[in-house]
Amino acid sequence: MPELSRFYGIVITMYPDDHNPPHFHAEYSGKKAIFNINDGEFIKGNLPRKEGRLILAWYEIYKDELLKNWNQLSSGQEHFKINPL
Repeated sequence: MPELSRFYGIVITMYPDDHNPPHFHAEYSGKKAIFNINDGEFIKGNLPRKEGRLILAWYEIYKDELLKNWNQLSSGQEHFKINPL
């Protein structure tokens, strides 16, 4: 699973050819969650509240880059790194 970004102990990843809706995975201290790229909505998982807020702040800055990565990975292209928070 390609790592897109890492900040404050949070790792953001995406699977190539993953199911819709477009989403990204976040992991912190062994806990995982999935977020919708279109609106930042929490889909499922369990993360501490503070880290969830950090992820949403990062998402607001980089949502366009997340969607570009989703489209590239879905079409078999390479991913690119996204700046940390």
